[in-house]
Amino acid sequence: MRPPASRLLAPRYSALSLLRARLSREYWQPLWRRSTPQEHYDVVVVGGGGHGLATAYHLARDHGIKRIAVLEKKVIGYGNVGRNTTIVRSNYLLPENHYFYEDSLRRYETLSHDLNYNVMYSPRGVVDLANSDDEMVGLARRGNAMRLAGIDAELMDRQGLMKYAPVLDPTLPRRYPIVGGLVQKRGGTVRHDAVAWGYARAAAALGVDIIEHCEVTGLQTTAGIATAVETTRGPIKADRIVFAVAGHTGHIGAMLGVPLPVETHLLQAMVTEPIKPLLHTVLIYMYGHSEVYMAQSDRGGLVMGGTLDGFPSFAREPLWHRLEEVVQSAVAMLPQVAGIKILRHWAGTNDQTMDGSPLIDRLRYENVFLNGGWCYGGFKAIPASGAACARLVASGRAPDLIKGFNLSRFATGHVLDEKGAGPFPVRQ
Repeated sequence: MRPPASRLLAPRYSALSLLRARLSREYWQPLWRRSTPQEHYDVVVVGGGGHGLATAYHLARDHGIKRIAVLEKKVIGYGNVGRNTTIVRSNYLLPENHYFYEDSLRRYETLSHDLNYNVMYSPRGVVDLANSDDEMVGLARRGNAMRLAGIDAELMDRQGLMKYAPVLDPTLPRRYPIVGGLVQKRGGTVRHDAVAWGYARAAAALGVDIIEHCEVTGLQTTAGIATAVETTRGPIKADRIVFAVAGHTGHIGAMLGVPLPVETHLLQAMVTEPIKPLLHTVLIYMYGHSEVYMAQSDRGGLVMGGTLDGFPSFAREPLWHRLEEVVQSAVAMLPQVAGIKILRHWAGTNDQTMDGSPLIDRLRYENVFLNGGWCYGGFKAIPASGAACARLVASGRAPDLIKGFNLSRFATGHVLDEKGAGPFPVRQ
């Protein structure tokens, strides 16, 4: 029997009915419960971003720890996990980095299934573009290192690259020619908000308390052991404490009296108005001292970013001259986008270590752990970081995957010097 005509039409809601539904929670159900602080936890994770939530999730799922709290100064997803350009990849040169980021990329491939939440992983490929034969040699070296490690990498000459990414029309006028590129086809993008929401939802389902608007202001210690965190909602006792506060790692070092080799810099990003499908991969383009990395979002906007601002800051303030520099680089790469309007512009904080690689280690006390210093790699590292950091916290031993990310490497000289001149590894 054919349903009434009214059922064939999409439902239409007035502003009043939507407001009524919102207030009654009829349609908008929270993804995780809001918790109040308990007196004591087995583990307290400070920081409700991707790394903190992933660490809490794996502590509960993989290690059976029952009493876990995630403390967030503001709200879940407010920080860097929601202020990035969503690119995931594992195209690194050094073994410590490419094995780690490959583990993370593999976890991203199955993350929607693991969390039972669609994080919108899109393996559209990541392309590092070369402007000269010398740069092609550097990309070949990196690609060979990746392939020897079992990681997908393909070096393309100009002809092959134009077939893979026709948007790079060779007939368009460019100041710096594109001669080829290194392609990782499994790389791509993931929806950043969905990563935060998915981990928060899954962690809460395992019993993790997610406590928002709870700023940590200090640490209580007894006999050389941390016993509690001091917060704006009162002290909270904990057997183990994890700090995962991307963009504010230096503050934690200062609070604990441990100088850290970290500076916080801003990274600018922006998105254009929606346009028809144009860019079907992620492009990374560097020429001279300028650069841009760009992908097209599911909404149609071109998401792009560039280099660091070049001076320490916590302001998260969009800067007009930096927007101009990124847009100039975008137009130099794809002249056909010159007339598109910028819709939104923002900045995220980046904890830059002196060698460009992260820190996952104990910090001053035996039961206090640091997960930070992610430089340009923070978002793409979340799944591997959460699993490895959870294992370190639960067992007291760092897994092989993160042994190179210890703090002592700066004292011993065993640095992982693969810092990016931009949002990708320096071309060596």
